[in-house]
Amino acid sequence: MNRKATFILSVLCAAASVGFAASASAAEPAKTAKPAKPAKAAPAPAFKMVLEPKAMELLKAASSKLAAAKSMSFTATESFEYPSKLGPAILYSSRYDVTLQRPDKLKIVMPGDGPASEFYYDGKTMMAYAPAENLVAVADAPPTIDATLQKAYESAAIYYPFTDLIVADPYTALSEGTTLAFYIGPSGVVGGVKTDMVAWANDDVFIQIWIGADDKLPRRMRAVYSADPLRLRHEVDISNWQLDSPIAADAFTSEKAHAAKSIAFEHPVGKTPPGGKPLPLTKPAKDAPAKSATKS
Repeated sequence: MNRKATFILSVLCAAASVGFAASASAAEPAKTAKPAKPAKAAPAPAFKMVLEPKAMELLKAASSKLAAAKSMSFTATESFEYPSKLGPAILYSSRYDVTLQRPDKLKIVMPGDGPASEFYYDGKTMMAYAPAENLVAVADAPPTIDATLQKAYESAAIYYPFTDLIVADPYTALSEGTTLAFYIGPSGVVGGVKTDMVAWANDDVFIQIWIGADDKLPRRMRAVYSADPLRLRHEVDISNWQLDSPIAADAFTSEKAHAAKSIAFEHPVGKTPPGGKPLPLTKPAKDAPAKSATKS
């Protein structure tokens, strides 16, 4: 066999080998690759409770503005949910027209969805007056607004959803026990002014507040209590702020109240343990709408 024939035979053999290998490969079933095991998702980072400096600064600014006022008046409109037998909560509302003069004068007139009531404190005595029933409860009072609110709560279950705003040191009242505070952002739809929204919480309650961006006055507060399984909402809108305006000397008493039929100044249900703290912001959802101290 000559060299040329040998070369051609070699090429044909190589081609045949390639074709056979290809045929054999095609005849074999394709091996399916095993799917890769999905990577385990990284655990979500634990939520960290923080006190954002900006949030605390806004609370402090609002508190300082209120604490510095020698006198003030405002309107607080409270809305709070209460369970119904049908399931959805019922919304109750009350309005409080508040006037105070530090350290020992306070007037709160309360029309609302329930019976109207009035509260007067002149530095020596406190009066809870029910105008519709023409009943009044009168008791000796301590020499400061803070102590009087404490005594009214302990002796007659009288408390107000804005208590933390009118005490001598609002910042301590608001921030005591705080475990979380953060700045939410600006708002332009509450109270007709620009506000800054802040949220903060302690072991008992989660609160959101709208603070005037310019005047640092609270415009709205909303509270939800951790012990309430229904997570009912309590909200207070605050308007008509007047700080350090002249107040009439007779603003903190009432002739009609003095002339009403006198009843005992006492808790409508039972005694509150001495030392109990006035409820902050709003009453707990588990309680019924407050009864006036002047109701039987």
